[in-house]
Amino acid sequence: MSGGRHSSAQRAFPWVAAGRVLFTLALLGCIVFIFSNSMKIGEVSQGSSGRVLALLQGVLRRLGHPALAQRLTDHIVRKLAHFCEYTLEGFLLMLCMQVYTRNYIWHISVPLLGGVLTALADETIQIYSPGRSSQVTDVWLDSAGVLAGILAALVLMALCGLLFHHRNKE
Repeated sequence: MSGGRHSSAQRAFPWVAAGRVLFTLALLGCIVFIFSNSMKIGEVSQGSSGRVLALLQGVLRRLGHPALAQRLTDHIVRKLAHFCEYTLEGFLLMLCMQVYTRNYIWHISVPLLGGVLTALADETIQIYSPGRSSQVTDVWLDSAGVLAGILAALVLMALCGLLFHHRNKE
């Protein structure tokens, strides 16, 4: 290094390291959250779903959709929760891939496989949780959530790339 100048890679490294720590911890937190929900006994899980159902129905009524609020069921809330949890996991898995490898598009199967394995482990945990059951359809739903999260992350990364590319041109 001459004159105290640093290469762009050296300037970027602290941000990459921070991204690795942040995204990895967020991903682990998401997985812990998913597994902790699966470890809840049936009565506790049902109570949590009931509270979310009541909250969502209240919001829909306030927004002027009482018929929609009436149609919202505990089953729909539970399935939506599965999809949302795994969408977040897929999003975080893709962000982790982006900060750990330059060719994250080529390695897209890694976050997808990670999400499917989490879904399989999640449903296996539920087999051993009293009052709970395990369903193959939930693994499919969870996998669809992971894919949605991966796609959302890819869109966000593409938009950020375009924004930074445009800024660097100026």
